[in-house]
This record gives sequence, structure tokens and C-alpha cells, in this order.
Amino acid sequence: MRLKVDVKKINLSELITKPITVSPNTTLLKTRETLLKNKVKRVIITDKKKPIGVITEKDIAKKIYELGSNPIESVKAADFTSKRLFILTRKNSVQECAKMMKKHRISLIIITNKDGNLEGIVTETDLVKAFLTKESTPCKVGKIMKRDVITAAPSDPILHVESLLLKYGISRIVVQRNQIPVGIITFRDFVPAKIPQWIAESADPKEVQEYKYKKGLEETHSNQMSYLFPFHATDIMATKPVTVERDDDVKVAITRMIKYDISGLPVVKNSKLVGIITKSDIVNTLAS
Repeated sequence: MRLKVDVKKINLSELITKPITVSPNTTLLKTRETLLKNKVKRVIITDKKKPIGVITEKDIAKKIYELGSNPIESVKAADFTSKRLFILTRKNSVQECAKMMKKHRISLIIITNKDGNLEGIVTETDLVKAFLTKESTPCKVGKIMKRDVITAAPSDPILHVESLLLKYGISRIVVQRNQIPVGIITFRDFVPAKIPQWIAESADPKEVQEYKYKKGLEETHSNQMSYLFPFHATDIMATKPVTVERDDDVKVAITRMIKYDISGLPVVKNSKLVGIITKSDIVNTLAS
């Protein structure tokens, strides 16, 4: 049984949201500050109201590691404009939007008007929310989850964890101990790497935030790779991961994703890891 919802009853215009934008000359540091300040995962690069690029947390993390001894200040938003943009208009359907996301394995569609000017965006989150407002057939998480989960151990070096993220083109790694999920690591944790867990638990919260978001990135010459060598998965992972039971209804998973602002959940049975469900898995049902 597959999760079904009548997409014909959903107007794409209802799902369009206003994006955060930056200009081509915006620096990497300023772009990163914009992401953090607005608590978003991506910004749209615009030139005279026309979308010309997208920058995500993942893009910034990758760019930092590519810098070597080059100054961070030399990187501008314009350096991210080579990525292909996927564009629709308000006249397109929700199913067309979902099919485009599924085909190209993307989480964002840009919406423009007839002149090619930016009107808004539709994300996987926007599509997933439609399931909570529209009637759909009941479906258990186990029916649409992925059973093959890429995992790491708490003692694994974080550079190994990052290599898994890049190798498999995924957004998160489940950290498990004895088949029990004990943490999650996403690309957000590499911008830059968090301070060791024992410090985070004992330091003043404001100091921790300042360290996480500022330390190292103001240096004109930084080698983030060497900085990360001593760290292990347990140092940067988010502990006590939000999970969902295999026999829960998919709407339970959607509600938790939205509540905790996450895009994927480890799936458990009797506390043991048996799979993972993401927003992409749910959006893919709209495309069928």
C-alpha cells in the first residue's frame, strides 16, 4: 500500500513561499550569516529580480573544504551560479512539481512569473505539509521507508562521516551503537564542526553558540580539514535523535519532521534501527 493524496485538489500557488535572497557579490561569510540569521537551509541568488543560483548549507560546507589556503573572503555568491536551476510557474501542477523533484533528486523548485522574475519557491517541506491538510489514505512508515541506512559509529572520525555524506549523496548519517540510533550528523554540523560534546554540555549556551557559528571562519587563511582531524562522530552529532516507529502512520513522521525542522527520521522497531524515512520518500509518492 502506498501513501495517496488527491493532488488535483492542491493548487501549487497555495504552497509557494517567499525565499531569502542574496546578490551575486555577497561574500561566503555574509551568505552563511544570512542562513543562520533567518534559520533557513538555502538562499536564492538573484540579479535584477531574476534567479541565477542557489546556495545551500551543503554548498558552503563543501566550499570551505575546497579552500585550502585561499582566503574565505575571496568567495562570492556568484561562484555558486553554475548549478542548474529547476523552474516552474504557478500554472504548473503539484504533481509536476513532485515529479521534477523526484527525477532530479532535488528539494527545491523555483517559481517565476512570465518575465522570468522570482516569485517564490516550493520545497519538499511545502509539499509534505499538504499531507497534513488534505485527506490521504492511511499508510505505515514501514511501507515507504528505506531499509538500507548509511550509518556510522560514535568513534568514527568526522572526516570519514563527511566522506559518507558526499559519497552517497545523502544529507544525514545515523550514528548507532548496538543497532540503537544515538545521534544524527548532517551537513549543518560541518559549518563549521561543533565543539566537543563535553564542552557544549558544560559551557555557557551563549559561548557555545558563538563558538559554533563564528570560530575559525573569520580567519583569512584556514585549513578546516586539519582542524577536524581530532574530532569523532560523538563530538559533533546531535544526540537523542528524533525517531519514528515502523508501524506509525506516515502522518506521525511528517508531524515530527515539521515540529523539529528536520528532513529525515531514523525508523525503529523495539528501539532497534530498521530504516529511515525522509521528506523525499514522501514527496515521491506525489509523483506517482
